[in-house]
Amino acid sequence: MSIEILDASAEYLPQIHAIEKQSFPDPWTPQQLSAYLTAPGRVLLVAVEDDEVLGYLCLDFVLDEGSVSNIAVAPRHRGRGVGKKLLHAAETAARDFNLAFLTLEVRQSNLAAIVLYERAGFEHIGIRKKYYVNPRENAVIMTKNL
Repeated sequence: MSIEILDASAEYLPQIHAIEKQSFPDPWTPQQLSAYLTAPGRVLLVAVEDDEVLGYLCLDFVLDEGSVSNIAVAPRHRGRGVGKKLLHAAETAARDFNLAFLTLEVRQSNLAAIVLYERAGFEHIGIRKKYYVNPRENAVIMTKNL
């Protein structure tokens, strides 16, 4: 079966939240994730294969500015190109919304994610000192102009 990128629906939220808890020391709540289903200026994309959520991406936008606020892939599906597919779908959505750029923050120590973002065309534009708290760490700010 092939991986599909879809707009998320409520049925996927339990799987999305499970991936969230596996991926981050301070996971978002189910309520925070569900807000992406209905709130204006927000998009929640899922990578699905055989009804299993492999990963997801949360996109926020205001005017012509887009922000990838969260992206995660289930640990057992990492290395399969799921993150790359999600980023490509986010870029497509951003272009559909006429956004000028996408930006994101990533832990300075998350080298695998930084390489993924660089390969997707994101560039380093700065550092947010002590942005993350658990553990305390700087964030690399990355942007892709559209």
